[in-house]
Amino acid sequence: MKKLLIPIISFLTVLSVMVALPVHADNFSVAAKSAIAVDASSGKILYVQNATDASTPIASVTKLLTAYLVYKSVDDGKITWNTKVPISNYAYELTQNADASNIPLAQGETFTVKELMNALLIPSANSAAVALSEKIGGSEPKFVDMMQAQLKQWGVTDAKLVNASGLPNDDLDGHIYPGSAATATNTMSAEDVAIVSYHLLKDYPQVLDITKQTSLPFDQGGESSGTLTNTNQMLKGFSTSRSGVDGLKTGSTGFQIDCFAGTTTQNGFRIITVVLDATNPAADNSTPFTLTNQLMNYVYGSWTTDTIANKNKTFKNFKKFSITDGKSKSVPLVAAKNITPVVPLASNGTPDTKHISINFSQKKTAAIEAPIKKSQPLVNVYVKVKDKLGYLPQSTTSKFSLIAKTSIQKSIPPVVWWNHFVKFVNNDL
Repeated sequence: MKKLLIPIISFLTVLSVMVALPVHADNFSVAAKSAIAVDASSGKILYVQNATDASTPIASVTKLLTAYLVYKSVDDGKITWNTKVPISNYAYELTQNADASNIPLAQGETFTVKELMNALLIPSANSAAVALSEKIGGSEPKFVDMMQAQLKQWGVTDAKLVNASGLPNDDLDGHIYPGSAATATNTMSAEDVAIVSYHLLKDYPQVLDITKQTSLPFDQGGESSGTLTNTNQMLKGFSTSRSGVDGLKTGSTGFQIDCFAGTTTQNGFRIITVVLDATNPAADNSTPFTLTNQLMNYVYGSWTTDTIANKNKTFKNFKKFSITDGKSKSVPLVAAKNITPVVPLASNGTPDTKHISINFSQKKTAAIEAPIKKSQPLVNVYVKVKDKLGYLPQSTTSKFSLIAKTSIQKSIPPVVWWNHFVKFVNNDL
């Protein structure tokens, strides 16, 4: 969050280039105050370390929630990506703060929501956060109220937010949230950050189209023309890169990056990782990325996927669904997509499925009235791993759908009438 130093990467750091090696150790820990890893699809928690301590400053990781509300405002039709956003005196003055991450902005110029979103997520521009919050909320304090309301909807009640950027109040020249202390800053637990990241990727996965960019042009042809450079050094091209990483957001509570919410896809499943308050962050900013790499290695060395049904194939536990008033008495069921829940990895390298429970939204004796369309969802499959780690709030299982393999037409009226008459006689007389 604070202005980042531009380091010379040492030879030793180059030797620790991010690689995806399997690691499985019961005594594994992250050299940071808090850490967590979750399955991005189901919310299954895969690793925790002091993950519910909400006293930790999160700095610019805050911008993930700011970005969520920008996407939501676009989704709700309140703004568009081409909406012009003015830069207030407050936002402009912030660009003059040499200690804060920013991009040069010409006073009096306007920028599109899309341009500011790119600036928000790639170089972590604090002035972009302020400008977007003022446009969407009417003022930054009102936007903070929106942030708090959104967290509450997700079951997060222990976070403390005072602005949209993540800067401490003493860097804001008096532009602070009413009633907050002069030195207050945004704090969240690692689990809280994982919840924000989980919902961001679930609801607006297109955010990765921004966060995966190492650089982008900004304000082409304008007074503030320049290049945005990503602060995420796990992306391709950096010395601490790791294949598969395409987000999400860094945070600096001092002059070095010491917080990082990351995401990557490996072995067929995506995870979200959060590392907060890295111990003794290095001047070259590599520390949280090195720690995240270790955490990702540990997770992929400890968890895997188990394919229990393939797309468009019958699921052996629920093969068909009964039909009433149809030209057929039942419809075959197939999986809408591969059913591959994340499960622990056994010591012999195979999926450990002994703690998996499978439940369905319908009883196998249930029936549905015709007509039925091909690919119509009929049954939800809930797959849960029962362990002490559990799931993120509001995300207690992996959910999959079973769909109709074929269409089933409704029977002709006389047959339907007769079916209902027989049912009436049998059940009501």
